[in-house]
Amino acid sequence: MSIKVLLADDHKIVREGLRSLLEKEERISVLALADNGRMAVRLAKETLPDVVVMDIAMPDMNGIEATRRLVSENPEVKVLALSMHSARRFVVEALSAGAKGYLLKDCAAEELVRAIRTVAAGKVYLSPDVADQIVKDYVKNPPETSPSTLKLLSTREKEVLQLISEGKNTKEIAFTLHVSIKTVESHRQQIMKKLNLQSIAGLTRYAIREGLTPLE
Repeated sequence: MSIKVLLADDHKIVREGLRSLLEKEERISVLALADNGRMAVRLAKETLPDVVVMDIAMPDMNGIEATRRLVSENPEVKVLALSMHSARRFVVEALSAGAKGYLLKDCAAEELVRAIRTVAAGKVYLSPDVADQIVKDYVKNPPETSPSTLKLLSTREKEVLQLISEGKNTKEIAFTLHVSIKTVESHRQQIMKKLNLQSIAGLTRYAIREGLTPLE
């Protein structure tokens, strides 16, 4: 039986490259491609893939939030996070959001296929480099010593923060999230209060530092 895959990455060359690699494999078929997290959530609902290969750094809605929403709406779909970052906090965020695997973008094609087959079978997959880095980070920085303030924000506030950091104004954010301008302004005020930040520039730097939005 073929494993149905959805690929989500904001770089076209990466999406097309991954599709080309996977289409050569037996019993793996690529159903659809998405260039941002919001599209990935929508396409997953429409196509019901077995596995979503999800880049964690995408515009509009990042892969972490997309994973959280996708798994909530379609718990049978397995998410394999794909990232350039091996730091523990990125891996923990992805797995906490519901991802069943975490893979680095510089992995070999064989490892990508192995990871897809592993998570499709209901098992967890961590690339060896990621597992090694997590152990090293854990030894140097126990989790109790450096909690992320990102946990203070609600899911909606994280969405608003990402869109702010991507340069969208209040009206554009309201349109994207299908809420009122007043609601967006209220979320922005709460975000600034919770993070103790007083400017859009400060929010943008924070979002990039926390991996909430990609640094292009």
